[in-house]
Amino acid sequence: MDGVTVIDHPLVQHKLTIMRKKETSTAGFRRLLKEISTLLCYEVTRDLELTIERIETPLTETDSPVLEGKKLVFASILRAGNGLLEGMLELVPSARVSHIGVYRDHETLQPVEYYFKAPESLNERLVIVVDPMLATGNSSIAAIDKLKERGAKNIRFLCLLAAPEGIRNFQASHPDVPIFTASIDSHLNEKGYIVPGLGDAGDRMYGTK
Repeated sequence: MDGVTVIDHPLVQHKLTIMRKKETSTAGFRRLLKEISTLLCYEVTRDLELTIERIETPLTETDSPVLEGKKLVFASILRAGNGLLEGMLELVPSARVSHIGVYRDHETLQPVEYYFKAPESLNERLVIVVDPMLATGNSSIAAIDKLKERGAKNIRFLCLLAAPEGIRNFQASHPDVPIFTASIDSHLNEKGYIVPGLGDAGDRMYGTK
């Protein structure tokens, strides 16, 4: 699908399969989510811009590449987004973090916002929005609406699983935001869950129902 990058690295796909299994424990799910998020972060940041800096090694001076511009922002859609956030911060510990509190009303399937906190100068930073699921897309759309209101212009969306319905809905609202995912699953069921999916990521990560 245009505008969607499926990260099909063998390690990503292997770990995702284990996460899908209903018998995978809460501890195992949480560990795998952290591991897979580091791999996904590697891919979503593959084309970051670099500049050259003069440095001194133990042997000589040399010109060497470093990241250009202001620090990245990882924007976590609470609460499940924090599962991806942990592994990503291990790879990019200097990244700034935004938290966006949005949950899906299970009756209407519409997003309800309850919290928003973000760093300054969003217009000068790459913002990577993270949420394990792109199901209906409503929560993700609402989160990105809020980030754009605060000035964010360069945004990417990263998730574990996406449904075709969610992708279409998301792209209709934010065609300028590329999607990165480990899998495009079959469809949404009547309750708005991704099929075959892996259940509710937040519940499986935190052991709640």
